[in-house]
Amino acid sequence: MHEREFGGYEKVGIQIKTHPHKYFGLTSTLQHFNTSTLHSKHMKKIFAASILAAFLIILSTPMIHAQSKNEKVLRHVVLFKFKDGSTAADIKKVENAFADLATKLPLIKSYEWGKNSSPENLNQGLTHCFFLTFSSDKDRDAYLVHPDHKAFGKILGPHLDKVTVVDYWTE
Repeated sequence: MHEREFGGYEKVGIQIKTHPHKYFGLTSTLQHFNTSTLHSKHMKKIFAASILAAFLIILSTPMIHAQSKNEKVLRHVVLFKFKDGSTAADIKKVENAFADLATKLPLIKSYEWGKNSSPENLNQGLTHCFFLTFSSDKDRDAYLVHPDHKAFGKILGPHLDKVTVVDYWTE
C-alpha cells in the first residue's frame, strides 16, 4: 500500500496489482486499482472524472478514425527497377532526389518509400516503391509537370530499367 498527502487532504491509498498476460503474442500489463482505499470525497470526484474522460476519449476515437477514412486522397505509387550497371551510389542519389521532391513540393501531402522485401518473388525485378499522397487530381497533375519533377527525371533516367506507376483514389 502506498500513501501520500495531497495538499492538506487526508491520506489516500492506491493499491496497484500488476498481472502480465499475453494477447495475440504480445505481453501487456493490467493494472487494478483498489478504489475502496480512496477516502477523500475530492479524490473520489477526481477519480470519477478521470474515468469518465477516459471513457469519452475511447468512444470518440472510432468517430475520429471514421472521419479520416471518409476523406478520400489520391495515391501515386511508383515502382522502379534499376539497370544492372547502376551502382549503390547511383541508386542512393536517386533515392535522395526523390525524397527531396517531397520536401520541395507542398502539393505532396505525404511521402514514403522502401525496398521490396516480399518472399513471393513476384516483383518482376522492381526493387523500390515510392508512395505519394495528393489531395486532388489537380495537385498530382501539377506535380507531374513541375520543373523539380522534370529535374528528378534527369537524375533517374540513366539508371532506370523499368517503371510501373499506379494512381488510385482511396475508397
